Amino acid sequence: MRKDNLLALQPKRFKVTTNSNHKFEIYLNLAARMKLTGINQLWVADITYVRLKAEFVYLAVILDGFSRKVVGWALDRTLGMRLTLGALEQAVERRQPEPGLVHHSDRGFQYARAEYIAMIEKHHMVPSMSRPANPYDNASCESFMKTLKREEISAHKYDDLEHLRTNTEEFIEEYYNRQRLHSALGYRSPEEFEQQTEGKAESRSATMVFFENENEDRQRKSTASLGKGATSPPSPDPLSC
Repeated sequence: MRKDNLLALQPKRFKVTTNSNHKFEIYLNLAARMKLTGINQLWVADITYVRLKAEFVYLAVILDGFSRKVVGWALDRTLGMRLTLGALEQAVERRQPEPGLVHHSDRGFQYARAEYIAMIEKHHMVPSMSRPANPYDNASCESFMKTLKREEISAHKYDDLEHLRTNTEEFIEEYYNRQRLHSALGYRSPEEFEQQTEGKAESRSATMVFFENENEDRQRKSTASLGKGATSPPSPDPLSC
């Protein structure tokens, strides 16, 4: 096979960054219900890995859900608490959000541990977590990770963690936030989008969308039919019990 150039391609090793098998508290998913009207209403957090020559390292990122801007990030050799806390501390220092901001993440133990939740509560944020096996709640952050790996990491070889840190900082701060155009933002960069929408939002508070219960809606329609000649309510649907 080697002589005929038929060598098989070996798949790249996959590194798991989310471990939701823990006993920490899981919080209600608020992000899927939010209708954003401005910045600092929803932050979305996630973790990915980067393969260097001799090791795996990890990147934690926090995006503003309204502008897609990276507001905090951190690189480390381990998945310890200082990775996610470092990204969160940077985001808070830069943005100084008002109380009530929703912090959304997956159900990984890095975001569920008491130290991280304590930091969220210290700054009067509201924790929110994704539904099991549903990546759509974290789509904006997943999209950023894909962009970073395709446009920066896959195009370069890094000597060590500091080399990666320098290039990642340049990509995020100078290119992604300030220059890269996003179709979801009307082909504007996150920085430009925030500047143009500042002061134009209808409200500084996000609104919540609540999903109506199908059984309650069915019952209300049945009750309404009583005023149209019905003498008694219909028998309950056995499947709704």
